[in-house]
Amino acid sequence: MPAYRFRDAAELLGVSDDTLRRWADSGRVATVTDEAGRRAIDGAELARFAEEVAAPVPDAEPVARESARNRFVGLVTRVIRDKVMAQVELQCGPYRVVSLMSREAADELGLAPGVKAIAAVKSTNVVVEVPG
Repeated sequence: MPAYRFRDAAELLGVSDDTLRRWADSGRVATVTDEAGRRAIDGAELARFAEEVAAPVPDAEPVARESARNRFVGLVTRVIRDKVMAQVELQCGPYRVVSLMSREAADELGLAPGVKAIAAVKSTNVVVEVPG
């Protein structure tokens, strides 16, 4: 499971590095020590915490322009697999995005709680991408 540096974790949560450090110092989010000896946040813990601190989705304002494709960077918070299909849930800032895909695709992408992923949304389909 990946561990996220504070800068990267804060960006995924939509808060400042200082805010995330205060939360860690107060015990609100657990930390680990990475290979370089720095404090970091385990991916599964970050996914759990992202769900906890997710702000309510604001009311939609009138749309002046829109794109055909939207990309939401976030963390996988849950993957439910059966023999054929997988349900993948991501926390992308305040937004929870759910995608249904083949189990094979979820396995090939290595999707599990705490993995950073991108939900590419076009029309009624959500395509999950892994950066890198």
